Amino acid sequence: MDKILLLRINFRMKKAAITIIFFFCIFLLNAQELKPSAGTIKSFKDFPSKYIAARNVDVWLPEKYDPNRKYAVLYMQDGQMLFDSSNTWIRQEWGVDETVQKLIKENKIKQCIVVGIWNTGLYRHSEYMPQRSFESLNKQEQDSIYGSKRVTGESIYNGAKINSDNYLKFIVKELKPFIDSAFSTRKNRENTFIAGSSMGGLISLYAICEYPKVFGGAACLSTHWPGIFTTENNPIPASIMQYLKTNLPDQKNHKIYFDYGTLGLDTMYKPFQMQVDKLMKAKGYYSKNWVTKEFPNEGHIERSWAKRLYIPITFLLKKNKGK
Repeated sequence: MDKILLLRINFRMKKAAITIIFFFCIFLLNAQELKPSAGTIKSFKDFPSKYIAARNVDVWLPEKYDPNRKYAVLYMQDGQMLFDSSNTWIRQEWGVDETVQKLIKENKIKQCIVVGIWNTGLYRHSEYMPQRSFESLNKQEQDSIYGSKRVTGESIYNGAKINSDNYLKFIVKELKPFIDSAFSTRKNRENTFIAGSSMGGLISLYAICEYPKVFGGAACLSTHWPGIFTTENNPIPASIMQYLKTNLPDQKNHKIYFDYGTLGLDTMYKPFQMQVDKLMKAKGYYSKNWVTKEFPNEGHIERSWAKRLYIPITFLLKKNKGK
């Protein structure tokens, strides 16, 4: 019986290894070396998944990337907005490559790589809306949310069902194993981080709550607590607060960063962020592992996030003394 069990385990391990090698070979064929302002980007087109629709993934490597050295990893949402403004619909970017490279050169953060996960546009809201929070609502409330529209009158969810649990499975069960096999990374929680803005901030918070053993820190910029584009008769914020009460990760092993501006969509966020701050304090978070910042006269736009990106990056990836 022991021999049979051992054979089964060996088979599964070999199967997993073959799967990773298969992915790696495919992506090497698709990889394109772009020329960012700093470092190097490896682009993988249409990264396949059994959980969600395929999407592009960009991996930023710092200057003098050394495969014999180990690097922390920062996963970021809305990957197409991070590195190259010429590819974005508003001709703006986060400037992630310049910011992270500068902080590395100044010896302020750990050596790291950045994984930019593209959104698919059509399903962005359905993949970024915390699923367990949504499913706590009654059917009437859920139907109301599915029927919500943008200020332009277009549907927010485009007929798609909330699918963020599968989106996180994609990151944790498919993308991370590939990144850890294809690049020289530190695989542990203390060196694995996740970040995003707006709905991307919401899904990053959900990720660290759902997978506290995987992610050691999350940066949530201009977190879109309403989930949709109105606060009137909107049950989403309350459901998120209730979820966080029981699912915030242990403060001893995690760091969480929040911020918001005072212009545009960000004008909606302060009351909700204050509620979240109370929950963070009740959980035992303090200045060493939790930050909330307000940025006056900054709006809901990449230009604003790029200005302050160095703050959450430094907070999450700050080097330990003596290292």
